[in-house]
Amino acid sequence: MITEVDGVRVGHVTHADAQTGVTAVLFPSGTVASAEVRGGAPATREVALLDPVRRMQRLDALMLCGGSAFGLAAADGAMRWCEERGLGHPTSAGPVPIVVALSIFDLPVGDGSVRPTAEDGYLACEMASADPVQTGAVGAGTGARMGFDRTRRGGVGTAGERIDGLVVAALVVVNAAGLPAAEGPADLAGFDPDGVLTEGNTTIGVIVTNARLTKPHCFLVAQGAHDGLARAIDPPHTTVDGDVFVAAATGTVGAPVDLVRALAVRATAAAVVAAPPDGDPVIGRQ
Repeated sequence: MITEVDGVRVGHVTHADAQTGVTAVLFPSGTVASAEVRGGAPATREVALLDPVRRMQRLDALMLCGGSAFGLAAADGAMRWCEERGLGHPTSAGPVPIVVALSIFDLPVGDGSVRPTAEDGYLACEMASADPVQTGAVGAGTGARMGFDRTRRGGVGTAGERIDGLVVAALVVVNAAGLPAAEGPADLAGFDPDGVLTEGNTTIGVIVTNARLTKPHCFLVAQGAHDGLARAIDPPHTTVDGDVFVAAATGTVGAPVDLVRALAVRATAAAVVAAPPDGDPVIGRQ
């Protein structure tokens, strides 16, 4: 799982009654990151900084959020948490934390008036640890659903791949319009992107590796994560999905980028499969 990469910590805040939450991923100093957006309806904050052509190299925290665009407010709490600890890009006015946020659309389930707040983001950072990550209907995955009519549970999943000292691990929040590809081709006759039952979905996540990679290399690894999603979900990357993956490298092990990318494909596909809670795959529409 993702916390097998040294220095990476994860914390959840879960609003079980409201069916939403936030997940914080904190990175060690020196982490380099990039990202790729493939879904047609992303809800993001500061992803542009991760473009390979931008000068910023570091990433201090990633917030995975419920609450659609409203939930991006959780990043404000993470900013405060990092600032209090002197984390961020050095400037003449003091460090500016580099915090990226990605959200899923979970407003139709539970209580849509409750969304992750800055206080939730701060608390998720406070709770972050290197312990094994709780998965399923927790944190940003609390209200996650799958399928065109959202009758299948999604959630948080994590998985990792190792070769000698190299670790490549994924953490995902699966709220996809598609369904598990292992079940066979989806019935696309039921897919109406403009219908009321298909208002918005998303799979968001992060690949973390201990490899030494450049920012353009991290971009290639983020592409690999999307390839892993395409292996596990049918169909992926629709116009109603906001699919985004961040790839982060902590830089302690030498490894070729093609190997890291290949392992990212596997880790992401496995994390997507592991996301729905065991024993409760089907629900009524809420």
